[in-house]
Amino acid sequence: MVEDRRLVQIPKFDGHYDQWSKLMENLIKAKGLWYIVEQGVGEPRPGITLNDAQQKQLYSNRMKDHQVKHILFQALERELFEQILDRHSSKVIWEAMKSKFGGNSRVKRSLLNSLCREFEVLAMKNDESVAAYFTRVMSVSNKMRSNGEEMSDSKIMEKILRTLTEKFTYIVVSIEETQDTEKMTIDELQSSLVVHE
Repeated sequence: MVEDRRLVQIPKFDGHYDQWSKLMENLIKAKGLWYIVEQGVGEPRPGITLNDAQQKQLYSNRMKDHQVKHILFQALERELFEQILDRHSSKVIWEAMKSKFGGNSRVKRSLLNSLCREFEVLAMKNDESVAAYFTRVMSVSNKMRSNGEEMSDSKIMEKILRTLTEKFTYIVVSIEETQDTEKMTIDELQSSLVVHE
């Protein structure tokens, strides 16, 4: 396998942990190094003697850990970098970021309650385009999903169809009568509404 040496833009941490962690996880997985973050290097306990093959594997894992740490260090601003006191392994850095910015279950539950309320009151504005409204709805619903809410596409489409402005009433009726909204995708719904806009 030929290694791709092109420069890859490393996502900078901007305070939005969920998005950043997904981007970083994807990047590290693409480089074939995610197991180092999950399992760690596997340092031997003191007093254990390693054979040659084990020493080579340990050296290889340490080098891969340095590669992952390099990626993580590139993603953090200096102030944040200094807050992570123990930087001896990528696993420790990842866990520190997760506990510091990932939020605990109480915080996530509170955020989810807020997002559910925001989802409930969403409605299309009179001067809003279909694309802009879909962007707002999908933004809230994706945040809900990332915080553990089971949000089916059909529930999102029902919400959109119920909250469109009056000028779309005949289109909504037409869509509901002629198409099976359970089998329809959100993209299909959006393109159908955009055509009629």
